[in-house]
Amino acid sequence: MMRNPVIQGLRDGTPIAMGYFAVAFSLGIIAVKAGLTAPLGFMSSFFTRASAGEYGTYTLIAAGAAWGEIVAMCLVVNLRYMLMSAALSQKIKPGTAWGHRIMMALCITDEVFGISVAYPGYTPPAYTYAAALVSTLFWASGTAMGITAGSLLPETMVAALSMSLYGMFLAIIMPPARKDRNVLRALVASVALSGLAAVAPVTGEWSSGMRTVVLTVVISAAAAWLKPVKEESDGAA
Repeated sequence: MMRNPVIQGLRDGTPIAMGYFAVAFSLGIIAVKAGLTAPLGFMSSFFTRASAGEYGTYTLIAAGAAWGEIVAMCLVVNLRYMLMSAALSQKIKPGTAWGHRIMMALCITDEVFGISVAYPGYTPPAYTYAAALVSTLFWASGTAMGITAGSLLPETMVAALSMSLYGMFLAIIMPPARKDRNVLRALVASVALSGLAAVAPVTGEWSSGMRTVVLTVVISAAAAWLKPVKEESDGAA
C-alpha cells in the first residue's frame, strides 16, 4: 500500500531533526559572540540550514568582516548543494512543475538529500518538504535556544560550550582523514597554509574572512587537480 509521502517524510525527518537540534544549539553559542538575538538566530538558521556556512558567517560577523567576504565564504562552502540539486533532479518525476523543482532544491541539506535520493522510485515533492520542515524547525529552534542559553550563562561556561562545535568538526574530519591519505594531506596543508597566510607579508594584511575564502578555493582546487576522485567502474563493456 502506498504510504502518504507527508507522513513518511515527517517520520524519516524526525531522527535528522533530533541530531540537528544538538548541533544548532552549539551554533547558537557561537552566534552570541556575533551579537545575534534569539529571533534573528532562528530566522538565519531557518533559511540557511548549513552548519559550516552558519559557523563561518557568525565567526566573520564577530570578526567584523565585510558583507562581500561573508557572501563569498557562503558560496564557496555551500557549492556542494548545486551538485546535490542536480542529482536530486534525476529523482523528480517528469512533468513536475518548475516551482516544485526549485523548492525541493531549496530544501536540500546533506541529510535531507540523502533520504530524498533513497526514496523508492520518483521522490514526491511532499516527502522532501515534510522532511525539510521538521528538521528545519528543530535546527532553527536549537540555534535560538543556544543563543538564549549563551546570553544567560556565565562567560566561562559559554566559552566551554562553544568548544562543542569544534568537536563536531573534528568528528567529521578525522574519520575520512584516517581512511584517505589525500584527505589527511589536504587537512595538514589547510592548517599549515592558514598559519603561514596569517603571518605572511601580503596575506597577513587581509582579513581572516578573505584568507579563509581564498585558501578554501586554492586548496580544494589543488586537491581536485592533483588527486581527483576516481569513479568506480561498473564493469560494463
